[in-house]
Amino acid sequence: MAALTARHGTRRRSMNEINMVPFIDVMLVLLIIFMVSAPLITTGVVDLPSVGAARRQPDHVIEIQVAADGQLKLRVDGSDAQRVPLKEVAARVKAVQGNSANTPVVIAGDKAVKYESIVQVMDTLQKAGVQRVGLSVKAGSAN
Repeated sequence: MAALTARHGTRRRSMNEINMVPFIDVMLVLLIIFMVSAPLITTGVVDLPSVGAARRQPDHVIEIQVAADGQLKLRVDGSDAQRVPLKEVAARVKAVQGNSANTPVVIAGDKAVKYESIVQVMDTLQKAGVQRVGLSVKAGSAN
């Protein structure tokens, strides 16, 4: 009986330590795979529009100025700007364009104008069938 009790005293203990070697091996293999494959990945190229000087200014230009408080002013060929409500913008632009649908319409917004105001003007003109609508930009350094 003494021999039986001695056997019960030598139990196996569970291992409390985690073996890190397989984990490190997997990480090193992944690191090597990413290092080799990174130069082979092509980056996506986005073709952004650029602002440049036009060859020739158009003869007839309609400009819609959007002020910081949301008021709209219509200006034709550099003349004095006249206040116009949003509801009447499309009708006034169409009247100024007359038969020439190719007359460009330029929207110039103040720096403090909400983007929503510009989009509302563009949407109104688009729904009225105005073809050539652009945004005015300030030429300067690209900092």
